[in-house]
Amino acid sequence: MKALIGVALVAGLFLVGMLGGSLGLTWTLGVVLPYAAATVFLVGVVVRVARWAGSPVPFRIPTTCGQERSLPWIEQEKLENPHTLPQVLGRMALEILCFRSLLRNTKTVMTPDRRLVYTTDLTLWLGAMAMHWSLAVILLRHLRLFTEPVPGFVTWVEKADGFLEIGLPVIFISSVLFLVALTYLILRRLLNPRVRYISLVGDYFAPLLLFGIGASGFWLRHLTKTDVSAVKEMALGLVHFSPVVPAGISPLFFGHLLLVCTLLVYFPLGKLMHAPGVFLSPTRNLANNNRAVRHVNPWDYPVPVHSYEEYEDEFREKMVAAGLPVEKE
Repeated sequence: MKALIGVALVAGLFLVGMLGGSLGLTWTLGVVLPYAAATVFLVGVVVRVARWAGSPVPFRIPTTCGQERSLPWIEQEKLENPHTLPQVLGRMALEILCFRSLLRNTKTVMTPDRRLVYTTDLTLWLGAMAMHWSLAVILLRHLRLFTEPVPGFVTWVEKADGFLEIGLPVIFISSVLFLVALTYLILRRLLNPRVRYISLVGDYFAPLLLFGIGASGFWLRHLTKTDVSAVKEMALGLVHFSPVVPAGISPLFFGHLLLVCTLLVYFPLGKLMHAPGVFLSPTRNLANNNRAVRHVNPWDYPVPVHSYEEYEDEFREKMVAAGLPVEKE
């Protein structure tokens, strides 16, 4: 039921955009909505990141799974248990670019002799890597629509992405990988009972929304053509704050655009905020150097203290009478 709600929401949004484009609401869908969505996206991301950045971290709590820095003759796992800032940066880079923690994903298997065994499962890591990196390449390719002249690196990425030269227009590798990876991630959430049990509507809505954007973009490129030059003219108008909606843009494009605007609005409100949030996670961005550097709790406030010297001055006679050692006779 939760997945069906997500499907209905994505399909409904696409149909609303397509019908709006057919009924002449192109200015609302092509100008007003993108500006509003971009504003919500930027403000929402800045507010949430600022709130996270201002939250005190009462304890130094890096998640580690290797040997920390200790005696000189004991080898330290520098990336698993970083002690210095460069080591933390190396760990963060591998986490952000390669999803290193997902490489430890395991699955539980019951053997025929009723033994519970844990085995490595890299399918989730492969699916996540394929989806995120394909999305990054797709975003880079779309810079062609927002820039004039087109930067050289965008042209290079586009050529590399379509080097197989299959079809006309060329089918990009990232487009196929993106849809295949999202299909796997959605099916995994549906078919795995444990994952399905803890899934909410939002957990289905985000990947289904991304799938709708990818599928509609693929449809517009290869099946129902639209005037790409008119789309670029509209995109450049938005970027230069001189909006214009040329004629000849397919209504299907406005359905695609409405899904993109929905993603921008939803991004700072849901779990997709893990993208900037990973940079602010204290389990990842802190060094495990508690034994070398004192970590002061920012929530601490001044309290009256009673030093040992004051304690001994107050109870010296009773301590001596009880036979307890004292520093001053």
